[in-house]
Formats: sequence, structure tokens, C-alpha cells
Amino acid sequence: MLALLPIRLALAPITLTQSLASLRRLTRLPPVPGARSGVIGSGPALHLFIVGDGAAAGLGAPTLEQTFAGFLVADLARDFTVHWRVEARYLATSAQALRHLQSLDLGRIDVAVSALGIADVRGQVSPRRFRNQQRAIARLLLDHGARQIWRTGLPPVERLTHLPQPWRMLMAIQARALDAVLAAETAPPIYRLPYDQALLRPDLRTSDSLFPSTAAYAEWARRQAREIRLRA
Repeated sequence: MLALLPIRLALAPITLTQSLASLRRLTRLPPVPGARSGVIGSGPALHLFIVGDGAAAGLGAPTLEQTFAGFLVADLARDFTVHWRVEARYLATSAQALRHLQSLDLGRIDVAVSALGIADVRGQVSPRRFRNQQRAIARLLLDHGARQIWRTGLPPVERLTHLPQPWRMLMAIQARALDAVLAAETAPPIYRLPYDQALLRPDLRTSDSLFPSTAAYAEWARRQAREIRLRA
């Protein structure tokens, strides 16, 4: 990553402008309406905790029921009494998520799903710092009883064609580095759900291409629910 520093510095005037323009688009998006916790289903109790950034919060969906969290809860509720909670913040980095979790009464957790990293990519967080923050989040979740911790893999940013160059190129390099951290840090009860590149198809993105569509959220949730069941 240090070898890229001269390139980053040379491109900084361009990439900073491009990053700020994207940030303004994101901050104008309204919160997704809907409850952020509840109990649903029948069967053995399953305490599900979801932490993340804009994708985990369901940006781009009309209601929380049509987000990743909503579809995941509904899927698991077919076999479990799901006590669920979502703590997702738009543009949250791993460091910000960790501080937020440390301020909460988390209660019991059986399964945790984390969708973090894109804001770390945007902020050019180093792989070492990202790894340490992810480890700290995992320790906190394990201390509250988590038997499964799922980390969502990062997308191949080079395929996000709505992002302008050269910012997209630098983001893609950073995303690959941070996703490699998640892959290397995988050992039960900590797992990584690789990003499904099919979710980047234009028909599975919102009209502005910023976020998954409701169909993409449903497919992501289906894959995640299947993996949770296999280890329940």
C-alpha cells in the first residue's frame, strides 16, 4: 500500500473532489422507515444482531422489511423465534461502529452479521487498522455470547461503473486489500460471506446504482440465512 502513496498524492485533487461529490449524494438519502428491533417467528430462540453501514441499513429500499435485515429476519423466522436488532449507520466506518457498540447494552447475541468496510475503503483505512478494529468488534460480540459472527465480503469496486475514475481505481485497490483481511481473519466461529458478484448486475441495483435493489437484498439475505442454518 505504501508503494501507492505517490500515486494517491498526485491524484488527490481529483479524487477528493470525486469523493466529496459522492458523499453529498449519500447524505441526501432519507432513512429507511421501519422498526429496528423486534421478535418474530416460532421455534427455538435465535438472538440476531446486525451491525453495519448503509447497505446493512437498507439504503435504497422503500421500507426496512425490504432490506437485507428485513429479508434475513423473515427467512430465519420460518424456523426460529428471532429476537432481532439492527444497529446500522450510514457511512459508518469500523471504528465508528465499534465505538457505537461499546456505548450500547447489547444483551444476548447468538448470531451476529456485520456489513462494514465500504466506509473504511472510502477513508483509505490501512489494512492493519481495519484488522484491529474488526478483531475488537468480534471480541465484543463474542463476549455477549455470539456463536456465529458473519462478516460480509467487500464488492469488486472496479465493477461499480457509476464511480468516476481515477477514484474508482484507488477504491478498488483498497477494497481488495481490506477484503483480503476479512478472508485471512476467518476461523470459526467467525465466518466471511463472500460478496456475490451477481448482485452487481444493473437489474439488481437501484436506479442510481448506489445500492442493491430490493431483489438484491433478498438474494443476499437468502444466502446468509442458508449459511446460518448450516451452523445453527
